[in-house]
Amino acid sequence: MNYELYMGAALAEAKAAIAKGEMGDGAVAVLDEAMVARGHNQVESSGDPTAHAVMVVLREAARRLGRSKLSGMIIFTATEPCAMCAGALLESDVDGLVFALADPENGAAGSAVTHTTDALRRRIRVVSGIMQAEAAEIARPLGAGR
Repeated sequence: MNYELYMGAALAEAKAAIAKGEMGDGAVAVLDEAMVARGHNQVESSGDPTAHAVMVVLREAARRLGRSKLSGMIIFTATEPCAMCAGALLESDVDGLVFALADPENGAAGSAVTHTTDALRRRIRVVSGIMQAEAAEIARPLGAGR
């Protein structure tokens, strides 16, 4: 799998979020090497506190595939998911998570807490640090919300 290709798309979404006045995080959903959905933070524009990039992309992937269980899916995101997003990843049965930047204050995939491997007898394969330097250049300040 071309991690840099998909992470590049997630970083492009993060840039789009910043351009719209949102916190800079973006995500893409990949199934069988095909990008199924892409999205970025929409908290400010939607007034929805749950409209984090990961949540947006999970909703879009589920809508496009017509199913709530997303087994086989890998989610790429610029920033380590928070507890809410990590929970949604578990509930949707995605297989993998790839993120660029750790979030030591809010990250729930190994930094602040580890929901991706410790919860509910479910496990998500996690890869971190992909295109970290590029993500750091555009990222929102860690701990500043999503």
